[in-house]
Amino acid sequence: MILETYPDREALVLGLANRLVGDLAAALRQNDRVSFCVPGGTSPGPVFDILSGADLDWGRVDVLLSDERWVPEQSERSNTRLIRERLLTGRAAAARLVPLHADTATPEEALAGLAAAIEPLLPLDVLLLGMGADMHTASLFPGADRLAEALSPAAPILVAMRAPGAPEPRVTLSAPVLAGAMACHILITGDEKRAALDRARALPPDQAPVAAVLAEAVVHWAK
Repeated sequence: MILETYPDREALVLGLANRLVGDLAAALRQNDRVSFCVPGGTSPGPVFDILSGADLDWGRVDVLLSDERWVPEQSERSNTRLIRERLLTGRAAAARLVPLHADTATPEEALAGLAAAIEPLLPLDVLLLGMGADMHTASLFPGADRLAEALSPAAPILVAMRAPGAPEPRVTLSAPVLAGAMACHILITGDEKRAALDRARALPPDQAPVAAVLAEAVVHWAK
């Protein structure tokens, strides 16, 4: 793990965006198409705002989410809605969105079809993740019902997940898929999450799921 610290959050947003643009550009020089996996939540929004205007060949970029809440895209809790509004605009509107949601009552009904669309994109070229104060990443939550399956080396590409405190079912990329990314960046802010990161480094993934992806990650932190 590499820890990059910034004097403030504005510097973090700019620095992280520049790193992601650099990684995407390098991948585009080597591959016909590039996969870019991103999180939901509010923290990456400012990074997406910068990335959306980056001078990249976005028409060769496949964008997908690390995880999704099983809610309609019109919902304010939809990660798909967030990236449509904040990332897939401007120049980045030319990118192809690979869905992580379908119009089914439960995620289990759609997993096979969603995973089939993701499989050709693996390994992920560039991955951005967040981390919660509970040390979860994507929808790999401590105490979740299928966490052991999602952490297993034999895990499928996608796992449906239900967790204490999560108001709706989720679907998430499994730990092996996330850990296999060619370039992995994790965005965290604040002293609480910095302390959680320090704890996670000394815990197994079943207690601190983010630990499953830390070995090759660059963590970007500011107060």
